[in-house]
Amino acid sequence: MLVGKKAKTNLSKSSKMKNILGLKCIDCGKEHLENDVKYICPSCGGNLDVVYNYPEIKKKFTRSTLTTDENLSHWRYFQILPFHFPFSIFHFPSLQIGWTPLILAENLSKKYNFPNLYLKDDGRNPSASFKDRASSVVVVKGQEFQTSDIGHRTVFTTASTGNAGCALACMCANLQLPCVIFVPKTAPKAKISQLLLFGAKVIAVNGTYDDAFDLSLKASDEFGWYCRSTGYNPYTREGKKTAALEICEQLKWKVPDKVFVPVGDGNIISGIWKGFKDFYNLGFIDKLPQLIAVQSGKSNAISKTIKFQI
Repeated sequence: MLVGKKAKTNLSKSSKMKNILGLKCIDCGKEHLENDVKYICPSCGGNLDVVYNYPEIKKKFTRSTLTTDENLSHWRYFQILPFHFPFSIFHFPSLQIGWTPLILAENLSKKYNFPNLYLKDDGRNPSASFKDRASSVVVVKGQEFQTSDIGHRTVFTTASTGNAGCALACMCANLQLPCVIFVPKTAPKAKISQLLLFGAKVIAVNGTYDDAFDLSLKASDEFGWYCRSTGYNPYTREGKKTAALEICEQLKWKVPDKVFVPVGDGNIISGIWKGFKDFYNLGFIDKLPQLIAVQSGKSNAISKTIKFQI
């Protein structure tokens, strides 16, 4: 994703006066109206990105409105989250999600001669995970998509080896919504216990995470469940971007020079970038930080992709 001139779009022709213009494929660039697609691009299978109507949002969402907002959670950014009103605001989880501490790491700063080093502590979230941000947005969005079925409770599903599934189960428990999690049999027992504690139905798959992922998609398609799986659901990125929005506010609108982000499949770092881009496009910040991906040597798909130009 690069910063450049604003591209012409056809989305605004049918979506005037709305916060959300539609969805755009990151790979092929094809644009889609929001109600026409739920997950990935039907043309090429690429990830979709939510396109916002920034001029419209600016009319009611400013740095001043944030200053007076007493809601210290990530819901303070609802104007730039992919929701429709008034439905969504009555279906938010009631848990304290987001607005986690940004801690000045003085000892680390001194040890590595790295001044003004801050740590974002998302272990304070309800399931002790950054993934609560994404899952909370997904459970609201999933309910939006199925409002036409009166009396029907949306069933949520995902594939997970740990934190993502626990985060979804936690949000569903809070809203008393059914949740089905597919896990490989090798998943940590402690994580499976946490899923069961939140009341999720857990299906252990005799295979890898990829096998569990494929089954979650098949179940979603066959039974009409709403799938949270990362790299498939475009709204997980929207939840994760709220960490970047908080960082801007917590640093009093001084954009950090560099942000180090743990990377698996790239969903978190794309969300962090999206958050900074949103505030940049709204005029809340005047520059963008450099993002630095940090990946485990034993799980380094993105590193290999860049190194070998796959």
